[in-house]
Amino acid sequence: MLKQIEGSQAVAETIGLCRPEVICAYPITPQTHIVEGLGTLVRKGIITNCEYINVESEFAALSVAIGASAGGARSYTATASQGLLFMAEAVYNASGLGLPIVMTIGNRAIGAPINIWNDHSDSMSMRDSGWIQLYAETNQEAMDLHIQAFRIAEEVGCPVMVCMDGFILTHAYERVDVPRQEQVDAFLPPYEPMQVLDPSDPVSIGAMVGPEAFSEVRYLAHYKQMRALERIPEISAEFKERFGRDSGGLVHPYKTEDAETIVVALGSVNGTIKDVIDEMRLDGKKIGSLSICSFRPFPLERLREILSPAKQIIVIEKNIAVGMGGILSANIRMALRGLVQPVTTCIAGLGGRPITKKSLQEMFDKTMRQEVDDINFLDLDWEIIRRELDREKADRRSGPIAENILKDIGKRLEE
Repeated sequence: MLKQIEGSQAVAETIGLCRPEVICAYPITPQTHIVEGLGTLVRKGIITNCEYINVESEFAALSVAIGASAGGARSYTATASQGLLFMAEAVYNASGLGLPIVMTIGNRAIGAPINIWNDHSDSMSMRDSGWIQLYAETNQEAMDLHIQAFRIAEEVGCPVMVCMDGFILTHAYERVDVPRQEQVDAFLPPYEPMQVLDPSDPVSIGAMVGPEAFSEVRYLAHYKQMRALERIPEISAEFKERFGRDSGGLVHPYKTEDAETIVVALGSVNGTIKDVIDEMRLDGKKIGSLSICSFRPFPLERLREILSPAKQIIVIEKNIAVGMGGILSANIRMALRGLVQPVTTCIAGLGGRPITKKSLQEMFDKTMRQEVDDINFLDLDWEIIRRELDREKADRRSGPIAENILKDIGKRLEE
């Protein structure tokens, strides 16, 4: 059924169609509307046979989800930013125990300084935790990925994060196709846990494991991810057959067949990138893009297949590995190991800074002319940077950086 609806509410309705048995809720911007929406659906009886649990923290939210999943219940929660960091210990516990929890990440920057707007710093901080990570380009895909996420998690025995850009998607009103309950039921069978805590057959989980077995345990976690690498495109293909939409999978190439330059990115920025590519194609420039949906497991072979014919790769990063550069770029370089294509990193959109078509096109044109560095910062205000560096050089106690920069910006606006 077609609806004009906020992204968070669309996701909440979709989660409800997946028949969760336990929902653990703790609000943090920008995912709050999702768990609020789910609370309303449970209270009204639209979601049945479900326990909605308000907890006192993000750590408690995932801890309760772990207990519920270990007890045999289909479990769901959501978080963002500092909330994800606060539950970090539980994030590793969930994957280490092989529990098929689904969690929405409303992607948001990590402080300090505090920032509630979008980038990918939060989910990237947990990229090696053992969770599958799927990134949505649109609100429709965000909905569809949640249905697929429960299927993937429960087949493979591994938790899944569905990452959707905070505010850009979570708070955007778009037309989406909300599936019918019978469609979801036909695609997502009732939960059959691989392991369950049963008082009549008691076992221990999460017990101490020493050097004699820990490597084998971690290898099997890696094996599950490699198994997911096979199942993700298969489940996406089945989803397309049943629902008539091409959502999920490993990657989404766009005009890459003859492209000499390919732009790679995660999430909603791919929509803007495609608009720029369309305009540049009209000028005769052979450029295409590649949207990565599955960041973990990382589709090395598929990326190598698509990217290797290109002459150069541009990676748009909504994160920064301080002291190194781009996280996604490092993974792309691994996919292209042994090949000669240059990989240019462009750090963009940190803390919600707009990524404009004009700035992207200028970046793409400069890259094609080989006028860029290996690591570039889109629309960085170099005058503000120089002021702060000069201030620190002149005065050891120059004050907090963020507040100094805000004052400089304020003075500029007054001038």
